[in-house]
Amino acid sequence: MRPKTILVCLTTLEHAETLLKVAVPLARKHGAHLIGLHTLEALLVYPGIAMHIPEPAFSAFHESQKEEADAVKTVFSKRTDREDFVSEFRLLRAESQSAVDRMIECARSADLVIMAHEDKNSDRYDQRNAQSQVIRESGRPVIVIPLDYDGPEIGQNILLGWSDTREAARAAHDMLGLADPGAALTVLRVVNPANDAFLDADAIDITEMFSRHGLKPTLEHREAIGNSVAEVLGAVAFEKGADLIVTGAFGHSKAYDFVVGATTYALLRDQKIPVLFSK
Repeated sequence: MRPKTILVCLTTLEHAETLLKVAVPLARKHGAHLIGLHTLEALLVYPGIAMHIPEPAFSAFHESQKEEADAVKTVFSKRTDREDFVSEFRLLRAESQSAVDRMIECARSADLVIMAHEDKNSDRYDQRNAQSQVIRESGRPVIVIPLDYDGPEIGQNILLGWSDTREAARAAHDMLGLADPGAALTVLRVVNPANDAFLDADAIDITEMFSRHGLKPTLEHREAIGNSVAEVLGAVAFEKGADLIVTGAFGHSKAYDFVVGATTYALLRDQKIPVLFSK
C-alpha cells in the first residue's frame, strides 16, 4: 500500500530542512498528505514541590517556544507551498503529556513516520529517545534519517535485512509501498558459517514474493566475521549504493529483544543512510 498520510516529526529547527528533503519527494511521488508535526514543551511544576517561577521567566519561556515554532513552520512552508500535494503544519503543546506521547498519538493515524537521528546537542529533554519509543509504541513504520543527510531519493535501491521473524516480515511488506516500480532490492541474510544458504527456504520465499511485485530482488548471504549485524548491513548498503535500509525492530520477547534490540539501537545510532524500522 502506497503511503497516503506521511507524518514528519520536526522536533528541532536544526534538522527540519534535512527531514523535508526526504519527506517532500516521498509525498510528491505518492500523492500523500504531508503533516509536519512540531511540539511545544510544557513547563511542568511537579506536585509537592513548592517553587515560585516569576512571570518574566514564564513569558521568556513561551516566547522562545513560539520563535522556534514559527521558524520551523517557515521552513515547512517554504518546502511545501508550491507542491501539488496537501500539506499541513501541526503545532501541539505537550501539556500533561510528553512530546513523545504526542508524536505517538499522531503517528498512529499515519501510513509512514519520518524522524531524525537523536541529537543530544539540540533535542529537548522531553524528546530524548523519541525514535525508539515511536517505533515501539506507534505500530507504524518509521524512517529515521541521519543528521545532515543529503543522499538520493528513497525507493530506487533498497537493502532488506532479513530474518525469519514477525518484525522482519512486517518490515518487508511495509517497504513494498515505498519501492519504485522495478526497484533494485537486496535481500540480505547475515548467516552463521554453518548454515547452508541453499536451504534458506524463508529467504528464498520472500525474495520470490518481491519478484511477483515487479521488483528486481537478489538474495545474498554474508557472514558477520567478527562484525555486528548492524555493521554488516551498513557495509553492504554502502557497497550496493542503497538509498534505504529496511529492518525489523526490537522483538516480541525479552530474550529476543536483547539481540535484535542491540541491532536496532546500533542502526539508530550509527547508520549513514535512512533506515526503515517496523515492529
